[in-house]
Amino acid sequence: MHFFRKTNIDFIGKRKTWYAVSIFVTVAGIVWALFRGVEFGIDFAGGTEVQLKFDKVVQIEQLRTALGNGGFRGAEVKYYGADESGVLVRVREGGAGSQAGAQTTKQVQDAIAKGIQGNNATLMQNTHIGAKIGKELQQKALIAVIFTCIVILIYLTFRFKLVYASGAVIAIVHDVLVAFAFAVICNGITPWLNLEMNSQLLAAFLTIVGFSVNDTVIIYDRIREDQKKYKGQDLKTIMNRAINETLPRTIITSGTVFLTLVVLFIWGGEVLRGFAFTMLIGVITGTYSSVFVASAISYDWLHRNKKDLAQPVSRTKTKEVAAAV
Repeated sequence: MHFFRKTNIDFIGKRKTWYAVSIFVTVAGIVWALFRGVEFGIDFAGGTEVQLKFDKVVQIEQLRTALGNGGFRGAEVKYYGADESGVLVRVREGGAGSQAGAQTTKQVQDAIAKGIQGNNATLMQNTHIGAKIGKELQQKALIAVIFTCIVILIYLTFRFKLVYASGAVIAIVHDVLVAFAFAVICNGITPWLNLEMNSQLLAAFLTIVGFSVNDTVIIYDRIREDQKKYKGQDLKTIMNRAINETLPRTIITSGTVFLTLVVLFIWGGEVLRGFAFTMLIGVITGTYSSVFVASAISYDWLHRNKKDLAQPVSRTKTKEVAAAV
């Protein structure tokens, strides 16, 4: 299979257009997400989560009224699954829901049974996390993403050069921010799409980081090879050639992963749907940033220092490359 085998796209020449697109999408997504607000799951907020399956369809307002009468005012109630018989109830720390574990779950079930009669609710799953632990998990999640980016920056600096490593890390941050914004914006747009911030979405963000940097490293490796192969050519030409040469591999790899995630999103069930959706966004933006953003940022950085334009990507300078410079 040979897709995009003979392309000759001027990626570097159009870099300002790609910058504008990236900045617009990132900023618009973050502003919209902040305006709407981030919904943290029990993992990060603390509290008790109860999943119930009713024998018949139940109305959300009936559930809220029943829970309110039982002392659980302000409880979060939403549908999950394909119909309106599956319900997710979240009780934050404090109030009647402050008792841990089974006691809070029993209180929720009793309140619903008292308020909604003739419609039996079966307990499917319950989870309890203290508020202090949830806060710690939020901090550790942020530290995990930041630490991952720092480690990648150090590794790529040794493998290539700081300027290329910086371009890759900026592209990674771009990917995570876009995926985060889409997750916040799309959370709850349908009853079966739950995208609140929890450990599953954190795993998706970290996977996006690895996926994004993998594509970027492939392009950087080809740039390094082409600098040695086409000595004397300017960096812009070399970068464009490298991106065009690796484009078939990028499209096929990303396309395969994308199709797999589509299947996982549709048939993977409630547990994996949030992860699959976030990864779908991450694959799209990760492929985009590897092709249009990472190398372009490195080129602009080098362009400010004219003497570095013909320097090899690798930190190790061979005699042949030094002679070509």
